[in-house]
Amino acid sequence: MRKTLLTIPMLSLLLIACKEEPKKELSLLDKAKGIHERVITLDTHCDINVSNFTDSLNYTQDLNTQITLPKMKEGGLDVAWFIVYTGQGELDDDGYKKAYENAISKFEAIHKLTEDIAPDEIELALTSDDVKRIQKSGKKVAMIGIENGYPIGTDISNVKKFYDLGGRYMSLAHQGHSQLADSNTGEAEGEWLHGGLSDLGKAVIAEMNRYGMMIDVSHPSKESMKQIIELSKAPIIASHSSARGLCDHSRNLDDEQLEWMKANGGVVQTVAFSSYVNTKKHEAFQEIAKSVYEKKAKEIGFTMIPRDSVRTLPDSLKTAYYQKYMSIRDMAATEIDSLKAISDPVSVVDFVDHIDYLVEKIGIDHVGISSDFDGGGGIYLWNDASETFNVTMELVKRGYTEEQISKLWSENLLRVLDEVQDVAKEIQAKEPVEVAKAS
Repeated sequence: MRKTLLTIPMLSLLLIACKEEPKKELSLLDKAKGIHERVITLDTHCDINVSNFTDSLNYTQDLNTQITLPKMKEGGLDVAWFIVYTGQGELDDDGYKKAYENAISKFEAIHKLTEDIAPDEIELALTSDDVKRIQKSGKKVAMIGIENGYPIGTDISNVKKFYDLGGRYMSLAHQGHSQLADSNTGEAEGEWLHGGLSDLGKAVIAEMNRYGMMIDVSHPSKESMKQIIELSKAPIIASHSSARGLCDHSRNLDDEQLEWMKANGGVVQTVAFSSYVNTKKHEAFQEIAKSVYEKKAKEIGFTMIPRDSVRTLPDSLKTAYYQKYMSIRDMAATEIDSLKAISDPVSVVDFVDHIDYLVEKIGIDHVGISSDFDGGGGIYLWNDASETFNVTMELVKRGYTEEQISKLWSENLLRVLDEVQDVAKEIQAKEPVEVAKAS
């Protein structure tokens, strides 16, 4: 009896501890849910495929893409920057013409979604005031970013055309050097075309400042970035880059670049792109997952090819390939999720490690969030827009306050947009708006 009596208090303490732990977790969950509902959540990089912006196939449906309206609603993502992306082609008149047509088709697709397909569900924003007004109305918010200035061609009047169509940021290069700037891809072989910016690229920087379009440095080379900061009269952004100090990839920003961003007053939108977050873990998991995708591909008679090879395909074949690949991903989703649960994939935890690093290096006012959904992005527990809450949950777990989380999700980026547009007003007030055609 005495032994039994001695163990009763111990059992009681254990039971109390077990009961209190779920209460603590529930309280943390409730706190995160409240914050997630109150702040404006904004993702600066979501790629699109124009074939998903038609009357019969569009984002009102739960497509197998990572971003759709149903997924945004489920995950509590308020603002999606849809991307007018153009792959790098030949630097000649024919290449510029095709690039321009590609860009216009994507602008038109986004306008079709917001004006014809689902105007009651999503609206295009051009300013931070638009974002707040639309979000308050209960609708989702669309914004437009331009990935690669290649479609500008040699006519800088296209900067204003793209601005008038809703473009609010643009990078001057992508994978491969453009006519405007060197790309980060030149780092591999140390091969550069301009030694940073071309003269035309410098003129485009001035034009972007003039109209109030944010300059994106996620893809241009380090030297290009340095020259952009020296020339720009307004803060800049890195729309989807992480910290090179944690993952040594040329798409990430090193500590020196981070200091430049801080001094410039810009913002780094941390990207949930698996191989940019943790290359070693990414490659290890991809090796495990490869057999699953190959098995599914074989079942439907599809041949998978390396991503670099896909980029070289003509646009029509590239689109068809990605559609097939996404269907394979969808078929394999259950098996891949099971693998992730028992292995060590790149996850939200690794992603927020980058946010922590950036905040420590340059301060909470210069860090934001992006996914690169439907452009290769996605990590475990934030693999599509429906899982957006998991990012907020991880931030709350680490002790970030609601004020800090609001800055990370949208306030920092919108602050830069405001400052860029204020600079444009100042420029236009001091001098006439003249658009020169470069040759």
